[in-house]
Amino acid sequence: MKNKKLISIFSLIIFLTSIFSVPVKAAEDAGIKVEANSAVLMESTSGKVIYEKNPDQKFAPASVTKIMTMLLAMESVDNGKIKLSDKITCSENAKKMGGSTMLLDTGEIRTVEEILKGIAIASGNDAAVAMAEYLGGTEEGFVKMMNEKAAALGMKNTTFKNCTGLPSDGHMSTAKDISIMSRELLKHPTILKYTGTYMDNISEGRKSPIELVNHNKLVRFFKGCDGLKTGFTNEAKYCISATANKDGTRMLAVIMGAPTYKIRNRDASMLLNYGFSKFESKKLLVKDQDVEKVPLNKQGDKFLMAKAKNDVYITYEKGNGDKVQKKLILNIDENKKAFTKGEVIGKCEYYIGNSLVGSVDIYSDRDIKKGNFLDNIKYNFKNLFKGGV
Repeated sequence: MKNKKLISIFSLIIFLTSIFSVPVKAAEDAGIKVEANSAVLMESTSGKVIYEKNPDQKFAPASVTKIMTMLLAMESVDNGKIKLSDKITCSENAKKMGGSTMLLDTGEIRTVEEILKGIAIASGNDAAVAMAEYLGGTEEGFVKMMNEKAAALGMKNTTFKNCTGLPSDGHMSTAKDISIMSRELLKHPTILKYTGTYMDNISEGRKSPIELVNHNKLVRFFKGCDGLKTGFTNEAKYCISATANKDGTRMLAVIMGAPTYKIRNRDASMLLNYGFSKFESKKLLVKDQDVEKVPLNKQGDKFLMAKAKNDVYITYEKGNGDKVQKKLILNIDENKKAFTKGEVIGKCEYYIGNSLVGSVDIYSDRDIKKGNFLDNIKYNFKNLFKGGV
């Protein structure tokens, strides 16, 4: 009996190992071999990991740290806490930061957008600290916010000691954690306007303009690349979180600890291309398109048309495009007296198997008053499933 238990446990271990090694083995079979210490390739829409190498091993992240700095800034912009036009005054503490800089002077006043450019394009440590002090009062206060956000995102192996990525004892992260915060930053697409810019300058209010040049050369040389952040210190070596979009499919590649910047860029490019070879995207709906006719009584002579609030794109593994199913979920109060034209009445979700690959809010195409049809709401449209699309 004991031997049978041991055999069962051993078989389970082999089974689980085979499951979790599939992405790596498939990549190796395709000739993918990453030289850097650690890497993750992710399809950003679903969060599906396509390739990984030492994903949970801790390394110094260098300036890739600034992804979290940009994330907290973009959250503040998008939730209305601050505006891109708000003014930030550079402190002496920000000015004296070493390493890469956007050459801010003490007392210099720049907009939130200009500081974001300084972080995203020039990897300015001075810009990062200026933003940190603006949002957190002090860099220390902001670092606390960074670690709280990391914990909320499930970044279990990350500890931030500063907002720049400059060397500091215990300032560590992993390729997996960086992919998590990078994917979160991609939910704020305005940032790509800055991270995807190769060169820019800031001249207003200055005798000589600030020249900004992106440290991420893939933005210039890899088609579709529009971010996110590079990093280098002697301890961290060469790191990058790179993202690119091809025909609606977005890939995210994280590289940590590459021995040279050429190997870093080669590894990231190789992974992005591999991702694009495995996934594709398509547009299912355009904004205001009819989604489904919703019957409001058993006879079907009283109905409304559910329409899409926005465009719907889905990304899926190649070969699965014909396996999409849609699920209509209508959120309607049984005591409701009427529908109003344009009123959001629920959402439409798209699945491949059990995986949610897309969703959109749906709205009523007409005004319609309550008849007797509300007596049949539960019967008619509670979680309506439809076949392939």
